[in-house]
Amino acid sequence: MKSPGFKAIREHQKLNHFPGSFQIGRKDRLWRNLVKMQARCGKKEFNFFPQSFILPQDIKLLRKAWEEGASRQKWIVKPPASARGIGIQVIHKWSQLPKRRPLLVQRYLHKPYLIGGKKFDLRIYVYVTCYDPLRVYLFKDGLVRFASCKYSSSMESLSNKFMHLTNYSVNKKNTEYKSNSDETACQGHKWALKALWSYLTQKGVNSDAIWEKIKDIVIKTIIASEPYVNSLVKLYVRRPYCCHELFGFDIMLDENLKPWVLEVNISPSLHSNSPLDVSIKGQMIRDLLNLAGFVLPSMDSMPKPVSEHLRAEKMKKAYYLMQKIPDQDFYSSVLDILTPDDVRILVETEDEYSRRGQFERVFPSHISMRYLRFFEQPRYFNILVTQWELKYYLNRHKGNCPPKPGTAT
Repeated sequence: MKSPGFKAIREHQKLNHFPGSFQIGRKDRLWRNLVKMQARCGKKEFNFFPQSFILPQDIKLLRKAWEEGASRQKWIVKPPASARGIGIQVIHKWSQLPKRRPLLVQRYLHKPYLIGGKKFDLRIYVYVTCYDPLRVYLFKDGLVRFASCKYSSSMESLSNKFMHLTNYSVNKKNTEYKSNSDETACQGHKWALKALWSYLTQKGVNSDAIWEKIKDIVIKTIIASEPYVNSLVKLYVRRPYCCHELFGFDIMLDENLKPWVLEVNISPSLHSNSPLDVSIKGQMIRDLLNLAGFVLPSMDSMPKPVSEHLRAEKMKKAYYLMQKIPDQDFYSSVLDILTPDDVRILVETEDEYSRRGQFERVFPSHISMRYLRFFEQPRYFNILVTQWELKYYLNRHKGNCPPKPGTAT
């Protein structure tokens, strides 16, 4: 839906997208926005996506990179807004570059981590309930999708889609494709994410460390979309409750088990073609809908807060947003005196957290302070919920007995 269309959503309705989420959902926008983050926050923090070029604009830059690269380099070519592996090919000669535009040309991750000689990618389910304050959840299970042909780095095999692409919609057409109906089994061409973690753990790999890295790159990618989404929500959405979104992150592990974001899907497939799909997607959607909850719209006849309160809230917000380089001591005082608005946001955040099921909330968390600097502009409610987490994450019960508004904690 185009952003202005969100105006039609009533207070009691909820749509499964945010306006502007295509800023990470389209392959070309995702790349542009992550490059922007790289320029602003440094390459060290944003080095988890393959170098890409958008044609026709970047044709000269691509030519330069192509000529500087080794003779046996591979590139993967994708239409910027397609899905299910449609129109994707791997090339190694300039003459193989398709003539159609626009086009995304991406450095091919030619040394993926292999299992049984095959490459695979991970489908990670990321649920965002709100962008201000930002609340991001990761489902603890997901899907591991294998290519149905053993991987080879030879140039002769580049046209073999069953070898180079992991999309289920591509590989199911291979007569060699083996389905898997057991979510605990490491067999066939689709596994449960939890099965992959136990497989890697048996191999002596620290799978928890990989999961932590995945959480880090998911948070940073969502933050890359944050300025667009928030400004459009403020323009076109009646109340924050009217939107929520489930993203399908496609992540690949390279030979060093470093995770790379390949793309973000804003309409991840919820088809269930097998008992494995039913089990994982079913649990995920059940928990997602419990997290979404149902919030009754406030009646307009409700008494409006006194303007005194409003003025105090505005002053408090302005005070915490004016610091150029704020430190932890400065931020922690945000909890000293809570305004009615603060209490509303904290209650909402805690209520939601208590319904999370198999979802893990990755933002805000007790380590979210380190992410605040990645936001294009600081948001008062992000500071508030992050400080709340820092103070109470080990003792939620204490945090859930908040003082009355306007009293010191």
